[in-house]
Amino acid sequence: MTLPTSPEGFRSGFACFVGRPNAGKSTLTNALVGRKVAITSSRPQTTRHAIRGIVHREDAQIVLVDTPGLHRPRTLLGSRLNDVVRETWAEVDVVGFCVPANEKVGRGDRFIAEELRKVAAHTPVIAVVTKTDLAPPEQVAERLAEVSGLMDFTEVVPTSAQSGFQVSLLADLLVAQLPEGPQLYPDGDLTDEPEETLVAELIREAALEGVRDELPHSIAVTVEETIEKTNLLEIHAIVWVERSSQKGIVIGRGGARLKQVGSDARRQIERLLGTKVYLDLHVKIAENWQRDPKQLRKLGF
Repeated sequence: MTLPTSPEGFRSGFACFVGRPNAGKSTLTNALVGRKVAITSSRPQTTRHAIRGIVHREDAQIVLVDTPGLHRPRTLLGSRLNDVVRETWAEVDVVGFCVPANEKVGRGDRFIAEELRKVAAHTPVIAVVTKTDLAPPEQVAERLAEVSGLMDFTEVVPTSAQSGFQVSLLADLLVAQLPEGPQLYPDGDLTDEPEETLVAELIREAALEGVRDELPHSIAVTVEETIEKTNLLEIHAIVWVERSSQKGIVIGRGGARLKQVGSDARRQIERLLGTKVYLDLHVKIAENWQRDPKQLRKLGF
């Protein structure tokens, strides 16, 4: 596909948000893109892929890479997620370090700042204080001061993806750090993630809602088959867990939870794809898949 000619002074490049789990990276990515391309959840470590969201402007194109939360890993999956983060840092033009306004700066934030100091020598790092809608002004001011003391940032900006506060300013700050160059993706493209990956992620997001704290990291989803029919897309998918007790939690009493998961996911998938969807879900066990290299490969990690 031929890309349109970009005007003089047009900027394009890659930016990524990093931060500890549940710092608001995915919600911020969706707010900047203007549409949902990354799944969100109140559960930590929801994001497992470096999802690209594309921001189109008259003067620039920002390719946002939403990464998993950097953390001290306890499983092989955790180590691989951290590898995804560090590989992404090495390839982008600017990094946004997300710290939530409603939580004190902690060891996890300091750990990431320590890692980012190695990057800052050759890549600009912008501190983004997120979730300002959840904190009173004095708490936001306290957080800005704490964050500013972590390292020497190119910029420090408070934002709220929920209310839209200073989201456009953040976009301006990111664009200012991009090199001049032509647009990288055609107009209208919002992500380069395969549809199958986005569908699997939306199902996993629905499955994460309302489950016990220990379960989210044990859930994976694979799309086994999609069948195009007249005015309908038939999707067959498997929700994977690690133990039979977890299977019972996902299915629920009389299958009620799984039915709710299917209903919630189907609505999101229809919104994403713009077509009616029939969603067939099954729950299967892959014992200790987070620690098994063979199982991780099978499940796409």
